Amino acid sequence: MTDGAAPMERARRQLAQGAWTEARASFDLAAADDPSPEALFGVAIAAWWLGDTEAALSGWERSYTTAVVREDWQRAAFAGFYLCLGYEMSLGNETIATAWVDRADELVIRHELEPLVGWIALCRAHLANDHGRPGTAASLARAAIERAHAASDVDLELCATAELGTALVEGGRLDEGLGLLGKAMARSLAGEATDLDAVVLIACRVLTSCSHAADAKRALQWVHAADDFHDRYGSSHLFTTCRVHYGAVLLATGAWEDAERELLAALEIGRRAEPTLHAEARAMLAELRLAQGRIDEADHLLQGLESEAVATFAVAAHLLARGEPSAAGSLVQRRLSRVAEDCLEAWRLTGLLGEIDVARGAFAEATLRAGELLDRGTRAGCDPVVAAASRLLGIALLGAGDPPGATEHLQRAVALYDDLGLAVDGARTRLLLGRALASVDAESALAEARAALHAFEIIGAARLADEAAALIRSLGARARRGGPSPDRLLTRREREVAELVAAGLGNPEIANRLFITRKTVEHHVSSILAKLGLTGRAELVARAPSLLSGDPLRDR
Repeated sequence: MTDGAAPMERARRQLAQGAWTEARASFDLAAADDPSPEALFGVAIAAWWLGDTEAALSGWERSYTTAVVREDWQRAAFAGFYLCLGYEMSLGNETIATAWVDRADELVIRHELEPLVGWIALCRAHLANDHGRPGTAASLARAAIERAHAASDVDLELCATAELGTALVEGGRLDEGLGLLGKAMARSLAGEATDLDAVVLIACRVLTSCSHAADAKRALQWVHAADDFHDRYGSSHLFTTCRVHYGAVLLATGAWEDAERELLAALEIGRRAEPTLHAEARAMLAELRLAQGRIDEADHLLQGLESEAVATFAVAAHLLARGEPSAAGSLVQRRLSRVAEDCLEAWRLTGLLGEIDVARGAFAEATLRAGELLDRGTRAGCDPVVAAASRLLGIALLGAGDPPGATEHLQRAVALYDDLGLAVDGARTRLLLGRALASVDAESALAEARAALHAFEIIGAARLADEAAALIRSLGARARRGGPSPDRLLTRREREVAELVAAGLGNPEIANRLFITRKTVEHHVSSILAKLGLTGRAELVARAPSLLSGDPLRDR
């Protein structure tokens, strides 16, 4: 029998350094000599960081079993904690995740493991946030913070602060929640968090919350930070979370080319290690395909996701696009029954039910839902909800034959969407506003329709651009569309990047200006050079005046 102390000491050191492959090998060697709870736990941690979810869960389960046999109750309880988060975060299995935290809680109570009480509260807060119970999550997170302060446990304090911030965002208190999340993220990346696992937990909460709040500026800043962390340590879960939720922000803000790239990257890695995030990426890509009018592709992406909570909005939108509002309504009602009334998800679901009412011609019901939604959003001070409610009121009143009443609400929605930087919803609302104004103020209606057409063509929303062009023609004007130009080989985003390169900006400055990642800028620059047959950035700068002289948007 070999001396197990040497590989164990080496494994601990490698784990702390983020040398996951080496740490896994060292823990495997130590476990072969003595399958201790610590060695098996170490194997699981290294496997998780390497994206081997199955091996990670198996390792934690073996660590738990061995710890129980050896009466190492603290290690057994921590294995239960990790199994809860593993099943929830990677597999989306709430039933098994809850069973494991319940078991860990039993051990903590029976064996008086006081230092772990706060971690159990944190775990339950995480589950509550994931399943539409932000009020419960906030109470549990505050309890965990109190325990952390009493025990001077910084990792617990930071993780619990992130859960509290998430709960506040999900409850509609966006600024307060995102502020707490930002503080937790900054402190953890600065080195206050002693456990790298805690950094991943916090970072994923930050990125998810920025996505749900549709806060493009914060999302960009934290994606940069998270990607830097991933480059140093690697984490398939964090990388996939970044791609999924940054893709969602790009989708909402109209950067569809970049959104597609992020979501496809999430699909590639998530397929292997993160089934839950893989499903979410498929659903978001389906939403993009629906917006692009590519219904058959959306249908293919959504196959098998009908019962997935993360796909509710995409599946319902797909059913609406196929002319099945009743089926869409049933799906949304089932999901709504499983979340708390006063949370961001419930409000979004209520807004979707209002759109379904409109599709059914039930304008009175839609008006009532919109009024309820507007009241809730106003009380919470949640501008995205107020914008959505105002838009829904405008749609309902327009459908009921009250264009003047619709105009007031649609104008408010346009202003809010512009402030929030939500280009897609803003353009859609402008199109509706143009229709509402058509019978009372043709000049203003034409201006709104032209603005909508311009935005849709920039975004690449061909179907919606056709609708805007049809409205312009119905008002007796010519709908001038974008024609060929010298730089027509470039996409809209590539042209923007090319112009900034030509102006002398470096990749970091371009990334910040366009709210995209540095890696995305690098991809665009390489594509621009290849399409235009240039040898490097210097040649692009020199030839920019002639290459970029055409303006493909000038006639839109």
